[in-house]
Amino acid sequence: MFPELNNLLDTTPDKAEQGKLTLLCDARTDGSFLVHHFLSFYLKANCKVCFVALVQSFSHYSIVGQKLGVNLTMARECGQLVFLEALKTSLDVFFQKPAEPHPLQFLREASAENLQPLFAFVREALKPGDDGEATWKYPVLLVDDLSVLLSLGVRAVTVLDFIHYCRAAVCVEWKGNVVALVHDSRDTEDEENDLLLSGLSHQSHLILRAEGLATGFCKDVHGDRSLTYQYKIQDKTVSFFAKGLSPAVL
Repeated sequence: MFPELNNLLDTTPDKAEQGKLTLLCDARTDGSFLVHHFLSFYLKANCKVCFVALVQSFSHYSIVGQKLGVNLTMARECGQLVFLEALKTSLDVFFQKPAEPHPLQFLREASAENLQPLFAFVREALKPGDDGEATWKYPVLLVDDLSVLLSLGVRAVTVLDFIHYCRAAVCVEWKGNVVALVHDSRDTEDEENDLLLSGLSHQSHLILRAEGLATGFCKDVHGDRSLTYQYKIQDKTVSFFAKGLSPAVL
């Protein structure tokens, strides 16, 4: 996780709020560093994390996680992290006929309107144990990223319904958190993506928006993050500073 971002949000793993939906949004830049931040943040907070990874492989997140001080392999082996690697498991959907509904079953369907198996996977991964043992603080659902579902043929309304049910289970019933990344494609006039982004914005308790500089690439500033601060991604952290205070300006 990035300490400077925690300071800006006035939070730490020990005092994180519960029952919240956090929307991560990026425009003309890569906002995946925010996903890595929250993944390491909640693992360090001793939360049970279900990570629906639709973009990258487990090894990618694991390598970045090591730089941020978390071991994803160990977290998965001990049951703290439930990782759905869509790039890998999607092959099973196409080339095998699973005995039970697959979380990505919609890939085989012409209409791509059924995300119930995916929700069932999330619910099964995060539901409290029957023995009442509180091994982890609270459950967290992390999705990277929801815009991929649209590119796979799922309608925005269906994705919004999926998040609604996830909020009802994770945030309301179990007092956990949901964090999801969505791309802002307003420059391409994507109505479905705009509908998804607008719908999630009205539901979210916190919106973190990373946006590339309108002036283009800069060595010392990688983009804007609404509050508004500018930031620079480094090897193991991210630096935040007010506009006009980068080394390139001073």
